[in-house]
Amino acid sequence: MKKEFNVVIEKDSEGYLVASVPELPGCHTQASSLDELMTRTKEVIELCLEEHGAVEEPNEFLGIQKVAVEA
Repeated sequence: MKKEFNVVIEKDSEGYLVASVPELPGCHTQASSLDELMTRTKEVIELCLEEHGAVEEPNEFLGIQKVAVEA
């Protein structure tokens, strides 16, 4: 049975792409290209599911919003 997960992709200060899966705490990876990142993301999701078990129902993705604060 296939499950779909939301993946957040960002670019870090050194230019690497970083993927994280909010439904699976600690599930993240990085790569230098999008193709490589997606391959690694699938692998890390499978590893996280093996270690922690399946998620009953992933959260519904609504969007991303930037918020500015004084730092």
